[in-house]
Amino acid sequence: MDERKELVILTGVSGAGKSTAVGFMEDIGYYCVDNMPPLLLNTFLELIENKGTRNKIAMVIDIRSTENFDSLVEVLHQKDKFNYDIKLIYLDINTNVVLKRYKLTRRKHPFADRFNGNIEQAISCEKEILSSVRSMADYVVDTSDITVNQLRDRLTQILLGSDREVMNIHVMSFGFKHGIPAEADFVLDVRCLPNPYWVESLKAKTGLDQEVRDYVFSFDEANELLAKLIDMLDFLNPLYIKEGKSQVVVAIGCTGGNHRSVAIAESLKEHFCSRWDNVSVNHRDINRS
Repeated sequence: MDERKELVILTGVSGAGKSTAVGFMEDIGYYCVDNMPPLLLNTFLELIENKGTRNKIAMVIDIRSTENFDSLVEVLHQKDKFNYDIKLIYLDINTNVVLKRYKLTRRKHPFADRFNGNIEQAISCEKEILSSVRSMADYVVDTSDITVNQLRDRLTQILLGSDREVMNIHVMSFGFKHGIPAEADFVLDVRCLPNPYWVESLKAKTGLDQEVRDYVFSFDEANELLAKLIDMLDFLNPLYIKEGKSQVVVAIGCTGGNHRSVAIAESLKEHFCSRWDNVSVNHRDINRS
């Protein structure tokens, strides 16, 4: 039996935070489609299912495209026929709060012209149109009194169950003589550690070889340095998630980027893989002399 895929339909009141939500979904690996017309939803699902290339899809469907939500309701009633686990998330908001947001941002409500610029009447009409969809939602999130970061936390609970998939950690090794990587959030200089390059039997090897790793970590300084770095990053990463950051690049540098930095970077990767799902490592200068 084929593995079922995930489709998140995001809808709700204009100004409730759908753009913020879909941006977060992109960060955690969803293929996102904004402003999908409900009439095309059934066709889109059939096409994407036949292609079989997307396992996590999120789409925003709201009143910008059409008032006719009958086709969306029909798909939701028949969602078991698709090879997707379909979740409907509805973002709601108190009318008084959304009025303040429109006044602050000076953005135009989709129904503003219909009601001669009366935003309150436009919102009331929109909520009435969306009422049938709201009643079918798997999750209703009221964004009236929550911050952007709290919205991300709530979506994390709904979509992931934990924050393991939220943070993308990329560890890289490099050689200072080849330049510091511009993309790094953290740069750690490990040239303070004894250099395997000066050991004749290790000179031609790299930090990927067990003999080099054994040499690097035969010194108490290397083990203590690694432990302190792990402790710091384990403390910081959850704080970054709360502030909306979804990627951290940790660069470990030694002289040439062949020995010490590679060994430390590999050890960091092994630790992070036990805590986070999206961890990668790259040894930028390992093949340079």
